[in-house]
Amino acid sequence: MNLHIRRAKPDEADVLTEIAHAAKRHWGYPESWIQQWRTDLTITPRFIAKNEMYVAINGEEIVGCCALAFNASLAELEHMWIRPEHIGAGVGRALFLHVKERAAKLRIPALELSADPNAEGFYERMGATRIGEVRSEIEGKPRILPRMAVVIG
Repeated sequence: MNLHIRRAKPDEADVLTEIAHAAKRHWGYPESWIQQWRTDLTITPRFIAKNEMYVAINGEEIVGCCALAFNASLAELEHMWIRPEHIGAGVGRALFLHVKERAAKLRIPALELSADPNAEGFYERMGATRIGEVRSEIEGKPRILPRMAVVIG
């Protein structure tokens, strides 16, 4: 795989949203949950323009994305999505390291993120540690998302 990482363009929002939905489905969540998460899984042109959104390109195909977003005094890693057929091929690692390097250039001390439980191991391998939990409920079932942080520098 020959990856190239660049800033996302607002007109790529639909492709990135499609990747987000495919990636979430990869973990076997019920379709009713995917539909309830529709807004959270949607990447808008405005989000791309407002944040540092990156895409990983293999040849001509976008195979993954992630964003460095700033909320109040916090820097967050958001919308880390990899096409299912490329999960485990180094795309997530390349994107994560790219955003971590960018954060270091911006002198950001740490990045925080809320991880899908299926991705917690990946983020741990990338050096993130659990700092808390985000609790919610979907269709009467409790859901706990690991809240994680990685120190930059």
